[in-house]
Amino acid sequence: MSSARRLRGHDRIVVKIGSALLVEKGSLKREWLQALVDDVVSLAESGSEMLIVSSGSIALGRGILGLPSGPLKLEDSQAAASVGQIALAQAYSEALAGHGKKAGQILLTLGDTEERRRYLNARATIGTLLRMGAVPIVNENDTVATSEIRYGDNDRLAARVATMASADCLVLLSDIDGLYTAPPADNPDAIFLPEVPRITREIESMAGSAGSELSRGGMKTKIEAGKIATSAGTSMVITSGKALNPLKRLDEGARCTWFPALASPASARKAWIGGHLELKGEIHLDQGAVKALLSGKSLLPAGVTRVDGQFGRGDAVTLRGPDGGLIGRGLIAYDQSEAVLIAGRNSREIETIVGYPGRAEMIHRDDLAVEDALLA
Repeated sequence: MSSARRLRGHDRIVVKIGSALLVEKGSLKREWLQALVDDVVSLAESGSEMLIVSSGSIALGRGILGLPSGPLKLEDSQAAASVGQIALAQAYSEALAGHGKKAGQILLTLGDTEERRRYLNARATIGTLLRMGAVPIVNENDTVATSEIRYGDNDRLAARVATMASADCLVLLSDIDGLYTAPPADNPDAIFLPEVPRITREIESMAGSAGSELSRGGMKTKIEAGKIATSAGTSMVITSGKALNPLKRLDEGARCTWFPALASPASARKAWIGGHLELKGEIHLDQGAVKALLSGKSLLPAGVTRVDGQFGRGDAVTLRGPDGGLIGRGLIAYDQSEAVLIAGRNSREIETIVGYPGRAEMIHRDDLAVEDALLA
């Protein structure tokens, strides 16, 4: 198996787990979960930062509450999610604790990955948990999400989380071992595809519908997740999660379909910042700040000489040097009114000036796109 098609060696891996793999007849499959966590910890110990996007709260909660099978009313579904999420988080926490690891719970709604201010908050929380050595356990916030504000499936949620976290690999554990030219359950002549270099219309047409009662997704949503992930620099792999230790099995050559990234996460993110966002203001820099940015550092308030425009935290702004020349673009960590107050000041003064312990960087280097011509 090519080293490029192994999990070990990836810097940051997001693993998505479907309800049908984790919950059976309303009860948690504890042996399966423990084996999965064993795999996650093994990869973490080999140097990969690990995140888990886990379904299962509604399926588990309906079992705990004794709700009947079949479609649930919205309020019943949300109640089941509320109960199930506590049990699910506890199960992950206990399984990871057995390895000396901490679990951090993150519940997201659609707006958390679509609105830049909330996106930055969620991204920062994920980054902080990873730096502290914790394993973020992410799920859609089914207790409050309605049909109008939900993802509707955790495949796309996992892809959004992977791009938000700048992960270089997304693993979709499924009830099928990869992509076929047609649904293999319906067509015995379906051909298995071990790699999909690029998602085309032909590839999209191969996707079937939802695969089980517990799953809201199916191959269609997995292909949509692949489009999101690969365009943002994240490689994706689909493999079966039915057997114990699915990540170990994948790393040892289990059947799967790989979707290679079209760029690196960092370059894809910087391309998005550099060319796809509406600019709301301008930040003027001194020469020291320009030099720092060109060497790959973040923008600190001390290097800012002037702030123009009206913008909020998370908006895109232009960066200009002392002569007015374009330096790049970035997502700013402060509202315009706060940026004006801290411009030219030491980062240690931020809390005194704005009244709360804000971030030391006005724009973090991960949220900066410097002009290519200046780097040449």
